[in-house]
Amino acid sequence: MSEPKRHVPPHMRAQLDAQSYLGPATFGMRPLLTEPEQLDEWQPDVAIVGAPWDDNTTNRPGARFAPRAIRANAYDPGTYHLDLQIEMFDHLEVVDYGDAVTSHGMWELSKAAIYERVRDVASRGIIPIIIGGDHSITWPAATAVAEHHGFGNVTMIHFDAHADTANIIEGNLASHGTPMRRLIESGAIPGPNFIQVGLRGYWPGEEDQKWMRDNGLRHFMMQEFWERGTKAVMADVVAAAKEKGHKVYISIDIDVLDPGFAPATGTPEPGGFAPIDLLRMVRQLVLETDVVAFDVMEVAPAYDHADLTINNAHRLIWEALAAMAVRKRDATA
Repeated sequence: MSEPKRHVPPHMRAQLDAQSYLGPATFGMRPLLTEPEQLDEWQPDVAIVGAPWDDNTTNRPGARFAPRAIRANAYDPGTYHLDLQIEMFDHLEVVDYGDAVTSHGMWELSKAAIYERVRDVASRGIIPIIIGGDHSITWPAATAVAEHHGFGNVTMIHFDAHADTANIIEGNLASHGTPMRRLIESGAIPGPNFIQVGLRGYWPGEEDQKWMRDNGLRHFMMQEFWERGTKAVMADVVAAAKEKGHKVYISIDIDVLDPGFAPATGTPEPGGFAPIDLLRMVRQLVLETDVVAFDVMEVAPAYDHADLTINNAHRLIWEALAAMAVRKRDATA
């Protein structure tokens, strides 16, 4: 492989190194790439992809505005991770690969655009981090990742209040409540490769629960976290992921957090995680498993207060990046 070409003009570098309210709104003030050929030249470890689509929501819309808001409205937290004692971007090369260009009201066109944007990244061995948008986005995104690593070779760790395994909702096979069933039916990620974390509340019903049992999905409900404690349950989550021996795709619906911490989402469900736990859960999974893709979905900025949800969503990605930096540093030491 040729040496990477990573030239940033000096005036652009000055803006990227400035306070986060200055310069272009790229994720983490990282360089912006727009063309697949630039990925080949730059050879990043990670590429951020926005997927501004929310036409498949069932309650409150607005998640289409999350990719821009998470880039622009999360305050600059610094890049040295205090717990892991690592300067993240000294060890991990991260770029912003812009957005999939979606077409409002046109799912097939938008699905293809999301798939192609993620495929640009995953097919080059680069880790895609996708910012949604509603959770239907995970269907094309995870399909692109599974195609690169081989259908059946990816384990999905899915953080969510809801299982998103309905067959059809109000006539919509592509609802944000159905993407995990679509992935399982397609063979991209088989049911036994699903580990779902944080489920709670009142949906889906018994018919879909039976389908989930029949297809071998594994669940770690919020009730179990309450009864046994986060550390004990997370040991089992990590063990279940390692048992598969596969590449890992982590998908986070922000409503897995309690709405007291993440009010800006379309389907808030009380009784969820606190950020103090979820951040460390993400860190542990990335440190201890082979994460090849990561997404954060269902942030709807219009319902936010003081950018509370946006900052939590941003930090989930930040935590994943820091853990990836540790893994790369240790692998090359």
